[in-house]
Amino acid sequence: MGTISKLILKLFGWGVAENLPPERRRCVMIAAPHTSNWDFFIARLAFAAIQVPVKFTIKHTWMRFPFNLFFGPLGGIGINRKPKSDNNRKVSYTDEMAKLYSTHKELAIMVTPEGTRALRTKWKTGFYYVAQKANVPICLGYVDYKRKVAGVGPVISSDQPIEEGMKQITAFYKTITPRHSKFYALDERYT
Repeated sequence: MGTISKLILKLFGWGVAENLPPERRRCVMIAAPHTSNWDFFIARLAFAAIQVPVKFTIKHTWMRFPFNLFFGPLGGIGINRKPKSDNNRKVSYTDEMAKLYSTHKELAIMVTPEGTRALRTKWKTGFYYVAQKANVPICLGYVDYKRKVAGVGPVISSDQPIEEGMKQITAFYKTITPRHSKFYALDERYT
């Protein structure tokens, strides 16, 4: 799959960064910027090309037939987004995501912290809590339209306070060019 993915990317003028951190095989993988539907497909091809076992969470109802035939091979993992009762305590979506790491030796859950393709000046930070709960690092996946390259940048330790980690994350993504600049903003709380 890796060779085919590289070939497809090359046909469209894209390359993949080859300097890859070993942590890419077990992490929370940020996928940013996210300003176009094409971002997902380019990122998915790039992650296949560089052998990142990337998955993404999706509402569990989308993993039923016939949708599972499409989302399953792309890496979809269904999660029930409604909180459940667990000994009279609510189970959060981040808890459900973090549990996935206990059943997978290699897992990189891809998240888009912008949460939407529209302009958002505050990113969702649930991915940080997932990484902390699962005791995995955060890898910075990217799709850079200026250089036409996709890959994995720095690795952020989830052991540090969120403010420090988010400052490192926004500093890195400041150097990445989105497809649609008018729909892209870094988290203003950490820039």
